[in-house]
Amino acid sequence: MACSCHNLDVMEIQLGTDIIDKSVYGRAIVHLRDRKVRLPKFSELAAPNTIPSAIERQLAGIGPDEPNALNLFRVHWFNGTNRVGKVVVPEHIILPFEITGVRSPIIVALGTPFPMIGAHKVLAAYACLVPRLVRGEFDPIVQRAVWPSTGNYCRGGIAISRILGCRGVAVLPEGMSVERFRWLESWISNPGDIIRTPGTESNVREIYEECELLSQDPNNVIFNQFREFGNYLVHRQCTGAALSTIVDAYQCACPEARPAAFVATSGSSGTLGAGDALKENYGTKIVAVEALECPTLLYAGFGSHNIQGIGDKHIPFIHNVMNTDLVTGVSDESTDLLNVLFNDKVGLDYLESRRNVSPTILQRFGELGLSSLANIIGAIKISKHLGLGDQDLVVTVATDGASLYESEREKTIKETLSGALDTISAAEIFGEHLSGIRSDHVMELNSRDRERIFNLGYYTWVEQRGESVDRFQERRKMSFWNSLMEHLTVWDDMIEEFNGRTGMNGRVLKRD
Repeated sequence: MACSCHNLDVMEIQLGTDIIDKSVYGRAIVHLRDRKVRLPKFSELAAPNTIPSAIERQLAGIGPDEPNALNLFRVHWFNGTNRVGKVVVPEHIILPFEITGVRSPIIVALGTPFPMIGAHKVLAAYACLVPRLVRGEFDPIVQRAVWPSTGNYCRGGIAISRILGCRGVAVLPEGMSVERFRWLESWISNPGDIIRTPGTESNVREIYEECELLSQDPNNVIFNQFREFGNYLVHRQCTGAALSTIVDAYQCACPEARPAAFVATSGSSGTLGAGDALKENYGTKIVAVEALECPTLLYAGFGSHNIQGIGDKHIPFIHNVMNTDLVTGVSDESTDLLNVLFNDKVGLDYLESRRNVSPTILQRFGELGLSSLANIIGAIKISKHLGLGDQDLVVTVATDGASLYESEREKTIKETLSGALDTISAAEIFGEHLSGIRSDHVMELNSRDRERIFNLGYYTWVEQRGESVDRFQERRKMSFWNSLMEHLTVWDDMIEEFNGRTGMNGRVLKRD
């Protein structure tokens, strides 16, 4: 039985605060009660020190990759390197001058400690599904949660779906890494729930078209990360709080330091929401990174690339374009080759012996996936472009780790490096793709540039996806984005009430 909400406006469904279908709401309560699931509030994920101690005690006995409901309380940035215990300051790397060639410290928050998928996209997936669940807009018993993605978001969605006992469907391009598909195959029981669409990173429209076909069945609910405001909101609140904690810790030792720029690949633009938080708190500039082979924001261009996880050729509906300050392009040639340099013994030996990079830093390079490397390159470019100094922090994130790209690394070694990395090749990669980084393909956005990028989204959202012009236009104003934040408090209240009705408030029951 599908919920009776097909006549509601999409924004009303995403951001409303009323129960849409009481019968669906009631079934969801019984379902999660039977599965002994307690849902964490967004405020708890932003500040995990507020998670009840009873839950913390039970979590100690749960592995971070288990499909266990308690792992929902690890869907935050404050997990330690062992992914079991919590830390006061989120795990991060401060890249040294020996790597970056710039004086400004580049701080990289690490997504690998997140549970189940080793990437922060599981946080976005939780934020997209749970508000609908606690409003009676999604029936976990009969409906399927469809997760369109160019990488990690669909893995996060599948993990959340399985924990909540509903059927999840991953929709992603067939050209994504082998490791992603292996993970999906290990978490999905029905092979038909992995849908491969044509192309690779840049083929987002093909994902949309597949989801359009799936949506003809009312029991398929599409959680489009490019359109879901929960994605933006959770990053502005939770990722913003995590990054602020890292910045504040740095400032304790260096009071004169300030976060000058926040750099993140555009992708679904959810993570860029954290930039709104940093700009509000510190006046930080917000920088969007995209693949130079498909420079949509920079040049209204097109193409294909291999910086997996940052789908393009469109402007996401949840991208607060009018608050973005700079855009820069990064080539996938650089990310592919650095993926080899940072994860091959020859490359690591070269960095330690010839470039004097600390082994402590080197041992964490396995936590940097392809889009993470793009963020780092973008951060170096911005530091050079803005002429930043040693008191100017550049903050970015590492969405996932290198383990997802072993097959891509093998491909690069075979096709580009004639089958092996040697010391000369390592030096050439370092010289061209690190020390040789230039501040080219950087655009500081003025009002006309922002208008151009914003208007480019019209063709995706109004002409192709049927969004109303008024809904499209209201996103120009910062007041619109600020007004969204009140929904997080309301959703927390609804989560607490939902937990109360399942009987899970005040007690924790460990599921076998």
